Amino acid sequence: MRNPPIKTVLFDLDGTFADTAPDLADALNRTLAANHRAPLPFEKIRPVVSHGGRALIELGFGIKDSDSSFEALRRQLLDYYQADIARHTQLFPGILELLHALQRDKLQWGIVTNKPGWLTTPLLASLALPFAPCSVVSGDTLPQRKPDPAPLVHASAICGCDPAACLYIGDAERDIVAGKRAGMQTMAALYGYIRAEDTPQQWQADSYIEHPEAIYPWIHAYNELQLQNTRYAE
Repeated sequence: MRNPPIKTVLFDLDGTFADTAPDLADALNRTLAANHRAPLPFEKIRPVVSHGGRALIELGFGIKDSDSSFEALRRQLLDYYQADIARHTQLFPGILELLHALQRDKLQWGIVTNKPGWLTTPLLASLALPFAPCSVVSGDTLPQRKPDPAPLVHASAICGCDPAACLYIGDAERDIVAGKRAGMQTMAALYGYIRAEDTPQQWQADSYIEHPEAIYPWIHAYNELQLQNTRYAE
């Protein structure tokens, strides 16, 4: 069965669409300081950002979520983050140009993230995006979260697009797992928040990119190939 051309591009948010690590690192270090702990270098925090507040607290305090102080620390971290959610955050270089290219080609785009909606909504609003997404699915939109495919399937339904005509781009293994289970094409963003112990080449994504500038050429080549295959079959 032939794959259809890509009509909708769905992005993970942190580490794929927007570079949120500086603000999340600041929030963690403010939490550490408030609890009489030394700050951590940005280079140590950045790879953990895609895994959310729980992973940041584990990194900063060396405790698990079973610890009695864990939830209060996580809440403190998120409060600091919400207060300055976009002081340094910006789109990754090349994403703005990609959005313009998708608009020109009449392709849709959307966001599927495990970040809760009360953080996702103000963050996206702060980025002054030139075009509205066809869907934004946050970590609390549905009972399920990635790596469950349900959020991706839900996003494609909102966009009115068959999952097979969607590309999902993410920087974590759960992104690729969710995309494949949803029946989408998948792309691993190697420019994102990849930990030293991660093995992205084993995620079995359909493609791997080192920079957002590579996304549009891949989509264009993929769609041309699908159209050629369709013409040959006629």
